[in-house]
Amino acid sequence: MNLLDRFLEKTEFSSYEDFCSNLKIKIPENFNFAYDVIDEYARLAPEQLALVWCNDDGDEKRFTFADLKYWSDKAANMFVSLGIKKGDKVMLILRRRYEFYFIVFALAKIGAIYIPCTDQLTEKDISYRANAASAKMIIAYNKPDIVKHVSGAALDCPTVENYMLVGGQYDGWLSFETEIEKHSDKWERPVGANVTSNDDIMIIYFTSGTTSMPKMVQHDFTYPLGHIVTAKYWHRVEEGGLHLTVADSGWAKFGWGKIYGQWICGAVQFLYDMDRFNPEKLLEKMEKYKLTTFCAPPTIYRFLLQHDITKYDLSSLKNCCTAGEPLNPEVFNRFYRLTGLKIMNGFGQTETTVLVANFEWFDVDPGSMGKPNPLYNIDIVDEEGNSCAAGEEGELVIRGVDTNRPVGLFRKYHNDEAANKRVWHDNTYHTGDIAYRDEHGLLWYVGRNDDVIKASGYRISPFEVESALIEHPAVVECAVTGAPDEIRGTVVKATVVLAKGYTPSEELKKDIQNYVKRVTAPYKYPRIIEFVDELPKTISGKIKREQIRQEDRAKMKK
Repeated sequence: MNLLDRFLEKTEFSSYEDFCSNLKIKIPENFNFAYDVIDEYARLAPEQLALVWCNDDGDEKRFTFADLKYWSDKAANMFVSLGIKKGDKVMLILRRRYEFYFIVFALAKIGAIYIPCTDQLTEKDISYRANAASAKMIIAYNKPDIVKHVSGAALDCPTVENYMLVGGQYDGWLSFETEIEKHSDKWERPVGANVTSNDDIMIIYFTSGTTSMPKMVQHDFTYPLGHIVTAKYWHRVEEGGLHLTVADSGWAKFGWGKIYGQWICGAVQFLYDMDRFNPEKLLEKMEKYKLTTFCAPPTIYRFLLQHDITKYDLSSLKNCCTAGEPLNPEVFNRFYRLTGLKIMNGFGQTETTVLVANFEWFDVDPGSMGKPNPLYNIDIVDEEGNSCAAGEEGELVIRGVDTNRPVGLFRKYHNDEAANKRVWHDNTYHTGDIAYRDEHGLLWYVGRNDDVIKASGYRISPFEVESALIEHPAVVECAVTGAPDEIRGTVVKATVVLAKGYTPSEELKKDIQNYVKRVTAPYKYPRIIEFVDELPKTISGKIKREQIRQEDRAKMKK
């Protein structure tokens, strides 16, 4: 069973136009995902499979909705005994552990705020986040590096009262397993002052911090309902089908693909707790568990395509999606040739649910983001705020955010009024992303405001050049930036990671440059090519183009 009918006035649509005209989310008063979805499934279909978890050591666990209610109720009692109450903030560093779900549902039941964090954070990162959020508790998985960094940050985190470890024991830390067993599985939904309202904050995500210190994105309790579109109409999950989104629990992508919309639709979450990314192991899991739907960033697809994916039986897959960075057409075309599956591109931010996607009612144009999610009033505007004509580049914005707030849009940045005023004004949310709309209504990504290259009088999209570069057989990954030049001011530079079997040389540079000149406008070709072993990336895996630009500016000054 699924609960879609409770939250949608209409679930099936005959066309994209029908979708845009008639998609309506029904938002219950005081909606709380833990009670109104997880516990409701436990009441109506307690034995329905909800979650399949596995790791690289051969361990596997399966959980029904009754199991999720049982463990989250026990965890709620445990947290209350430790002094956690409505509005308190709890940091989580839990990788892809199934206990993550017990904990976040328990915190939601209490009305506490959870702050997911990646396990790649250092001491400095942890103390910055704990202090910025005034976190009251940190819960981490028992991995040596995590324990080391959290323990090292502890002296600099005065608001943190308790440290809890999942999966082991450590001096000075509470044991999740020991503590939870002390508590009852009987929990009643709060009444009165402890009731959560739709406006209360449920999650704080930290952004990637590609151009500044990470911002704290606040989402309220209605946020899960915005992900119905993410799951049902973009991921196209099926009731009872296993869905895998490749994402660590520390990132918003986990919320996009591993909790909310998928369960409202009655799908089964597949949680693969990989030690480190290995394309062959991932393909083995996809084959063994017969996944129905799959979502991963383009980088994952690129690495999968470095292996012979035809050796694996992926016939159970019905839909594949991608987001997180632009999808190069070459990746789309190669994957389609080998599997018969089109990768459905989508676009959004930590601050939103999916904003633009390739939905089922129109043909996919490789590289296009797709068309707008009708929950959002999306436009492309120039610097004066006027709507751009087809083919004209401008900033992607969401209009009407004050007068008709879309479900799924963040509330504000926590304790950062300067950032709030910068992106949220004139009844409009400014994403900072540059795009254009073609004559068919499809949206095409150009780049972040800061990433667009202005060289020799031209505005050049780094993504467009990267898409050309990635078609060359020698290029496995690349980042295109503007580099300072004494004569031209700025020139296009490509920082390139070579595929296996290729060696850096001047001849190879010229071959790559000539290839780009042939497949796109010649003025866009990279005048500078630098070969590197790996690209600088954030801990979420996004390319740090600003770091490349800073390093180039520093070299210029020497």
